[in-house]
Amino acid sequence: MTDDLTQLSAARLSRLYAKGKLSPVETMKAVLARVDKVNPTINALCVVDTAAALKAARASEKRWKKNEPLSPLDGVPVSIKELIRTKGWPARMASKLTDPAPADRDAPAVARLREAGAILFAQSTSSEFGHKGVTDSPLHGLTRNPWNIERTPGGSSGGAGAAVASGMGPIAVGTDGGGSVRLPSSFNGLVGLKATYGRIPAWPPGLNGDLANTGPMARTVLDCAMMMNVIARPDPLDPTQLPADHTDYVKKLSGKLKKPRVAFILRMGDHPLDIEVASLVTKAARQFEKLGCTVEEALPPYPYADASRIFVTHWLTNAQRLLQLYPESRHGEFDPNLLASAKAGERYSLQDTITAHAQRRELAVAWNGFFEKYDFLLTPMIAVQPFPVLKNLPDGPDGKPNRQWSPYSSVFNLTRHPAASVPCGISRERLPIGLQIVAGHYKDAAVLKAAAHYTEANPLPFPRLPENRK
Repeated sequence: MTDDLTQLSAARLSRLYAKGKLSPVETMKAVLARVDKVNPTINALCVVDTAAALKAARASEKRWKKNEPLSPLDGVPVSIKELIRTKGWPARMASKLTDPAPADRDAPAVARLREAGAILFAQSTSSEFGHKGVTDSPLHGLTRNPWNIERTPGGSSGGAGAAVASGMGPIAVGTDGGGSVRLPSSFNGLVGLKATYGRIPAWPPGLNGDLANTGPMARTVLDCAMMMNVIARPDPLDPTQLPADHTDYVKKLSGKLKKPRVAFILRMGDHPLDIEVASLVTKAARQFEKLGCTVEEALPPYPYADASRIFVTHWLTNAQRLLQLYPESRHGEFDPNLLASAKAGERYSLQDTITAHAQRRELAVAWNGFFEKYDFLLTPMIAVQPFPVLKNLPDGPDGKPNRQWSPYSSVFNLTRHPAASVPCGISRERLPIGLQIVAGHYKDAAVLKAAAHYTEANPLPFPRLPENRK
């Protein structure tokens, strides 16, 4: 029964709590037992706050017995990525160079979840400062994918993705500066949302500024919608927050899709694309036709190579700040990949940076025009399948490191459009493949609705016990 409880969605847990058929204490004990069993292999959680979690579970149990839950998420265990400030836990950013003292304040999303009665039980792993699309760091070591522990869970929210996929809590909060919620969601068979920039307030500002977003990760679209009802609320700590729109994301999931116009882009440019990824994502696009959508193949409105250069300029010039923030005598303690990125960022001139910001605006305008014509865009989430651990990049068709393995995600960090990853199939190697769904600004609820219709018609099973894999 313990493992069965860890396979339940947040929505299912909430319904059982309401009926008095399950207690948050039972759930929390089951999740903690699962952590003891699985985390030594997966290494997805770097802090597990057992005493506080059980105390919060007992308080939640009392509220449900009185029929006075704080929200539908009351008593639901949730893990928080280590890049997100959580009171009482260290804000280490997966780095040996940061202060290990406990944080004295919650980030907005964490505060909202705490107010909603969710049980903040663990901190999930990240790459150092979230700088790469896999999850390992000098501080916490290597995180593995529960579908196959010899493969990466993606990153930088790889700990969040691996935890949810392996039953260590039904929901998690990650961050996404270039795909870091969506990439591990794809590699772990989850649903992950990068909302319109500013919809989910963030604090303190991250290394990557307005590229970075806080976002929900879960096994189901409904769970993501439940999270959005809690965390997508304004907070004065974030000067770039969007005003409250009082959207009920759960209610918005219901009802038919109203014959939307859907664009399908299989390739963003001249980059390698795994044949199984192409096949499964193309099949998913055809499924949208069965849902009543008009689907047509389209081309990106802005050259992929140019968009990639804009992003890299933003990313590396942000990374070089680390060299000023920490003394040179300690730079050797950085992840070598992060240190190389920071040094590469120093080579950009002020004019390079100004030009990249101007081109970013042009890019966003081009995609705004695209979404005037189409309600949704479908793309692969990632151009490759989950690749071996201990690699920052997968091997390309030529045997050399493939730097174009994720061409679909970062463009929408630049443009600020909402984008979600949903599972769309399993490869012959029994690895999950993700589909990306994108829409115009502020259409976060519409993205989740489209995702819900697709995933309900095309359910994907989850791995059970990674320690029992044969």
